[in-house]
Amino acid sequence: MAWRDILDMIFSVIKTAEPVDILDILVLSYVVYVVMKLVRETRAGQLVKGIMLLFLVYIVASWIKMKAISYLMSETLNIGMIALVILFQPELRRTLEKAGYTKLGLRFSMNAGADDGIWSNAIDVICDSCVELSATSTGALIVIERQTRLGEQIDNGTVLDAIPSKELFGNIFYNKTPLHDGAVIMRDGKILAAACFLPKPQKEELINKRLGSRHRAAIGMSENSDAIVIVVSEETGAISVAENGVLKSGFTRENLHHLLVERLITSNEETPIDKVSRRIPFIKLHRKQKEKDHGQKADASLESSSGKEDEQSKSD
Repeated sequence: MAWRDILDMIFSVIKTAEPVDILDILVLSYVVYVVMKLVRETRAGQLVKGIMLLFLVYIVASWIKMKAISYLMSETLNIGMIALVILFQPELRRTLEKAGYTKLGLRFSMNAGADDGIWSNAIDVICDSCVELSATSTGALIVIERQTRLGEQIDNGTVLDAIPSKELFGNIFYNKTPLHDGAVIMRDGKILAAACFLPKPQKEELINKRLGSRHRAAIGMSENSDAIVIVVSEETGAISVAENGVLKSGFTRENLHHLLVERLITSNEETPIDKVSRRIPFIKLHRKQKEKDHGQKADASLESSSGKEDEQSKSD
């Protein structure tokens, strides 16, 4: 009879359910899944076990009418939500940051859609530099900034704001120079800063012990942002890429170039969201200003290159 009553109750709930109720259940299920994943992938698991133990003590104390313990547990659980926010602040921050650079978040971002010309030359320089550094087993750590701004890491480094070249990368990562110890951060196709220190990974104790400090820093940076981090091993010369907390090794120039083009140079196809955003006045003005700035930079680079050619012809 009990099973029949349970089934009847389930069927009655299904019959009276509306589409919004189903949507409500799906959203709630997803939130619970995200919370469980957040807890499982961080050190918060032990804290959750402690909270569950306190809750169990409260239930047992209430059941056997232990008034003092029940009162203390009740007061503790009343402020539990605030305590959880404080304790899990780093994890919550990382979760919100990751939500910000999902595909939907990137589409709404005013910085989305990098100009092809900005990165096309820089990608070639990065790939050539990594191959040369790999051949000489020179350790290197290159962070390519995307939507998540890395101002905190840039502030603790040395600002360069330089056009990338193989010679510049070679000088930065040469082990006798002051800037070699740390990461290079690139923004908009330029080397913005060098000797930058990166955050540690969330679960450093679970990372392969054979990986050095550069690889660990790369994983940590990719966990805390949407950046693409390239590592050249000082021991083996192997080229690795960290993205979304995952480190992949064994890159050649060709597949590294393919990866960077795929991630950094966006398609010219216009999505429905792009069409709508074009009609918003302040976004339209922002894009016009951006195109104007890019045009000025291109003209300046052409004038600089033509001036160098004139000087070379005179010297010849």
